Amino acid sequence: MEAGQSAGMAAMEPINLNRLAYFAAVVDAGSFTRAAERLGVAKTVVSQQVARLEAELQASLLMRTTRRVEPTAAGRLLHARSVLILREAEDALGEIARANAEPMGVLRVAAPNDYGASVVAPLAAAFSRRHPACQVELVLSDARIDLVAHQIDLSIRVGWLGDSSLQARRIRGFRQFLVAAPAVAAAFPAAVPGDLATAPFIANGALREPLAWTFTRAGAEGGAGVERQEVRMRRALTINNTPAVLAAALAGGGLAVLPDFLAAEPLAAGRLVALLPAWSLPEGGIHAVYPTARFRPPKVTAFVALLMAGARRATPA
Repeated sequence: MEAGQSAGMAAMEPINLNRLAYFAAVVDAGSFTRAAERLGVAKTVVSQQVARLEAELQASLLMRTTRRVEPTAAGRLLHARSVLILREAEDALGEIARANAEPMGVLRVAAPNDYGASVVAPLAAAFSRRHPACQVELVLSDARIDLVAHQIDLSIRVGWLGDSSLQARRIRGFRQFLVAAPAVAAAFPAAVPGDLATAPFIANGALREPLAWTFTRAGAEGGAGVERQEVRMRRALTINNTPAVLAAALAGGGLAVLPDFLAAEPLAAGRLVALLPAWSLPEGGIHAVYPTARFRPPKVTAFVALLMAGARRATPA
């Protein structure tokens, strides 16, 4: 390559790909006037855009005759490629538009084992039936997952949210119950929380403080204010999985603290008994958490809406 050619190419202006649409329209219409009509712009705009494209490429693209505008050899080559480029761009924009209207693609959802297995998994099945173009990947783990690193679209977090740069939406609250199998409950009658400090207790190893619990109740016998008692339970078992804590409680392993979404059914069936019903444990929250983004994909908003609807139906009175 000669030095003059190298210098000329180095001085070439950056190509503005937006001008390809004007150029392709002129070739397809055979006229600047008809191309301008198709594009809905002034003829001078089309003429200027094509002229600038020729200047950027340093090549003549069109031959103007009295009847028609014809592409040069370079113009025919560019037009063939431009049609493919513009078609690909149109298809991509169409796909984005469709994706913004209907949930599709893969939705990766993370949830803790207990709430994920009992609540999120059935909802994921319903979501898949409702939106067959969207596939759900449910990741169950009690460990805190990095959403960006693991490409998680949505995380369900149960408990108490700490400070975070992530965006969150509260799905529902949940109550906690001190429960035991009927035989265990009968063996340890109690009037106040402190009466149960020596009872066998199934500690949930997934919690930061599995043995320390704070109970509250409204002022006894019509008194004002709130009565509060802090109790440290006696460890009989330690299990780091909440559904397994439930299984151990049902088997008579001791007292346990369980969230309402796990305790409601065995309590209603009489397989578990709620102890100290006048006393309350701290309530927690269930949140949908997602990476910060300007726009939320339809697959995420649709799944959160289903979670919200399911929570309204399932929340105990």
